[in-house]
Amino acid sequence: MIAVWTLWQREIVRFYRDRSRLIGALTPPIVFWFVIGSGLGASFRLGALNFLQYFFSGTLVLIVLFTSIFATISIIEDRREGFLQSVLVAPVSRLSIVLGKVLGASTVGFCQGLTFLVFAPAVGLHAPAWGYAAAAATLLLCSVGLTGLGFCLAWKLDSAQGFHAVMNLFLIPMWMLSGSLFPLETAPLWLRMIIRVNPVTYAVAALQQSLTPGQPAPASLPVCLGILAGFAVAMTLVSVAVASQRDAR
Repeated sequence: MIAVWTLWQREIVRFYRDRSRLIGALTPPIVFWFVIGSGLGASFRLGALNFLQYFFSGTLVLIVLFTSIFATISIIEDRREGFLQSVLVAPVSRLSIVLGKVLGASTVGFCQGLTFLVFAPAVGLHAPAWGYAAAAATLLLCSVGLTGLGFCLAWKLDSAQGFHAVMNLFLIPMWMLSGSLFPLETAPLWLRMIIRVNPVTYAVAALQQSLTPGQPAPASLPVCLGILAGFAVAMTLVSVAVASQRDAR
């Protein structure tokens, strides 16, 4: 637990000391939300929601996704600097290393998401108290799952440029095909099948049901939270398996 705590604390300190990473993880999704939401606001309406309100949940997930990309890239930096090699030869288990890195990065993503969540009432999303609690739980589970996925990719890559290319090719489509930009009901059948097997879909759906109860969703809130919990656990276990493999590097 000392190793887990130390690595967790290091991730938190490194991220919040680097203002460029802090701004880069939070600002682009907010600008994206405001520009796209303002442009499509007059042509989109789902019940009583305008596009800025509908797009709010997707932006929360996008903030977590961006933060995961910025946080897990530290694995490649640690390998280049020699810190990762020092950790690997220390008398601690690979599980401790994975938990420290994943929990540290996911805590950063969770806090970034909460920072934007407090603005929900300002855009007209007045959820009950249980709704904000469910939204916070959703952000936490989503952050752990996406960080675990980023950990697996970063552990196998040596280049920061290659890492960004793979993440943009893999995670951005996952976010776009999650119901963030358009409702599931408006998509063609083949696209709906892809959306339903996408774990990020259930993060967006859980946030929408938490902040705007009564809106149509691919699954109920408990089912969405259960899927996200399974996704988080699965990606953590996969990260442990990847980190436990022998590596000639």
